[in-house]
Amino acid sequence: MNKRQARLFAIGATVISAAVFIGMTIDSHRQFATLTHSDQITPAVIRGKNVWHKNNCINCHTVFGEGAYYAPDLTKITKLRGEAYLKAYLHDPSQFYDEKRHRRLMPKQDLSATDITDLIAFLDWVSNVDNQGWPPRPLLVTGASISPTGPALSVVRPVSGAENPIALGESVFRTSSPACVACHSTTPDVNMAGPSLAGLTARTEKLLASGGYKGSVKTVEGYIRESITHPSAHVLPGPMYSASGVSFMPATFAKDLPSAQIDQLVAYLTSLK
Repeated sequence: MNKRQARLFAIGATVISAAVFIGMTIDSHRQFATLTHSDQITPAVIRGKNVWHKNNCINCHTVFGEGAYYAPDLTKITKLRGEAYLKAYLHDPSQFYDEKRHRRLMPKQDLSATDITDLIAFLDWVSNVDNQGWPPRPLLVTGASISPTGPALSVVRPVSGAENPIALGESVFRTSSPACVACHSTTPDVNMAGPSLAGLTARTEKLLASGGYKGSVKTVEGYIRESITHPSAHVLPGPMYSASGVSFMPATFAKDLPSAQIDQLVAYLTSLK
């Protein structure tokens, strides 16, 4: 290739690259309104964004890959935690984690009830933006790593002799929507938004024998199923897991999960001796 050919090649490559870049930019702007659900940017969402900036939340947290990465990514936090949990947490974070034990340094911002409601509205709008899997970095919470945008199980595979229901239940545990692993650890003493499920069977047997359980089920399997489908039937004491007798755990699994997946999930959780 002589100098003239090299020059023409460089000019041609530059023109093609520029055309591709301009085309992708135009296409991106064409999709922004749909991807971001801009029609759902309410006054509460705008006020919540102002609360986010006023309190410098981004100095520790991250949304859409932007932030300090010092504290958990909040891009999908409302889908993983829920409004009731977030309201209680933002009101007084110290009720949820002990700094000496969990090394949680979330300060109490003394947010008003209105500020908290607006901030959650902003974070909920963020969580519904179609970010097409970005950022790819998983959400890190108390040593647990999960994919906040992982696909949910949409097909119930038949349970046959070649397929272990416990293994299928573990898959449901990790990939349901919202994922159980987003709030529960299976490591002893690692309590996240929900209690650790390590040793669940032994703890449940002890609870059922103690007289402290006031529900109607009599078996470990029944208690676990009830906890999945009707989480407020029996709530654990303390502000971390419930408020006014209502569990922070979503009460939608009975409707959202097919009965076969609930059976598999019960089999898996029962195996956590």
